[in-house]
Amino acid sequence: MNRSNNINLNEVEYFLHSRKKGIIDIGILFHENNDYKAEARSFIEKHYAFDIGDVLFKTTFTNEVVFRNNPEDALSYFISGDIPEDSGFAIKPWQDIEASEVNFLVEDSFCAVMGVLNLKSLNSENQTKIAFTFILVKDENRIKIKIHHSSEIKQ
Repeated sequence: MNRSNNINLNEVEYFLHSRKKGIIDIGILFHENNDYKAEARSFIEKHYAFDIGDVLFKTTFTNEVVFRNNPEDALSYFISGDIPEDSGFAIKPWQDIEASEVNFLVEDSFCAVMGVLNLKSLNSENQTKIAFTFILVKDENRIKIKIHHSSEIKQ
């Protein structure tokens, strides 16, 4: 792994936008009966550091299997799969995802980012709020999630 300590905030903001767009795109493909599974696999490869080492992933809407620390379990969480409680976070679908209260901490070889995601469902006015923390690393000029922790904020 070739980690670089030159993560900058513009790259992190671009990464957060890319992740938001990826989740929305998976849901659109699912509801249009297109290949959402390939898109979800690509999304995980692009945004999570499974290819360069261990990843710790505490998902938002789980009770029985709390952690998804491998690509297959992460895929199940995003599009529903082998884990029975998974309904597919990315295929709900979401119309919009906006980040607020975002805070950054840039250190030598990583960046911590935390904030609130405000998710608007596609077919209702319901909004979901999620507190998130990501530890991001940079490998070969790509920022990826090494640690992901998220929890729903009850309104």
